[in-house]
Amino acid sequence: MNVSAKQNQMSCWIVTDGSAGMEIQGIGLAEALGLEFEVKRIVTKAPWRWLPPQFWINPLAHLDKSGDLLLPPWPDVLITCGRQSIPASLAIKKANGAKTFTIHIQTPNCDASKFDLVIVPEHDKLRGKNVLVCEGALGRITPEKLNEAGEKFRESVSRLPSPVVTVLIGGTNRCYEMTEEVMKDLASKLEALHEETKCSFLVTTSRRTGKANEKILKSALCNVPHRLWTGDGENPYFGYLALADALIVTGDSVNMVCEACALGKPVHIFELPGGNAKFNYFHKRMRDKGYTRPFKGHLEQWSYPPLLETQKVAAEVGVLLQERQT
Repeated sequence: MNVSAKQNQMSCWIVTDGSAGMEIQGIGLAEALGLEFEVKRIVTKAPWRWLPPQFWINPLAHLDKSGDLLLPPWPDVLITCGRQSIPASLAIKKANGAKTFTIHIQTPNCDASKFDLVIVPEHDKLRGKNVLVCEGALGRITPEKLNEAGEKFRESVSRLPSPVVTVLIGGTNRCYEMTEEVMKDLASKLEALHEETKCSFLVTTSRRTGKANEKILKSALCNVPHRLWTGDGENPYFGYLALADALIVTGDSVNMVCEACALGKPVHIFELPGGNAKFNYFHKRMRDKGYTRPFKGHLEQWSYPPLLETQKVAAEVGVLLQERQT
């Protein structure tokens, strides 16, 4: 996206509670806008962290010193994501007024008009004059990043047989469960898929996967050509995405599904027990629009335009920021 010199010079903070899924969305938007940014990971104190934003008294004074404190000079652009960051955004807006353009990602648990802009996924119901709607979650993926990462890791996986299947594994969260039985089911399906197609696997796990599940996975893949990343050493995530012929993604993370769909390659969803109305709607919409299909133990072939919503949203946000500078 082309941005003005003035916009490039704007200061930007990204404020979250440090959750990876929230932080990535803010960083992705700031990068797509071409902004220089600082990431602020805050830790809120009890009992304030449990209260709605409007009940917080002097929010910036109730940040724990184990996280980042928020002190002036205030940024030109403030990007927040997650409910813990909302009181801080409101407080900075009150302190700095129109000098700080506030953007909140995801539906806030307060009046959306208190922000200059709110960005929500399509599966959220919030709509309004200052609301931008995106398909799924924002992220950091761009074609340029994928090409660079793919070249970086290509040599390390060059001896793996084709097709190469990248497997993105999450874990238990508030909506889904990844028990050991579920992992055994996924692991057996991966073994069977190799027997059927002679494929190899590029596998990443998350902090939510758990050591017991990782052990099950390692045991199942020991005689199958693969690379497995469980958090040690350099993160090959972007490289594994770029080098995939097809992908299998556990359904517990909107971020992971949307990042996989940024490739335009077949994305198979391994469904986990659980879910809720929002997740169910999201997955149905992704299937209906041709981005994903359920993983039934076999590889299917189809294509679609890559899902690059962050660039689309950033173009709209960039117009608003440029208008502020004129």
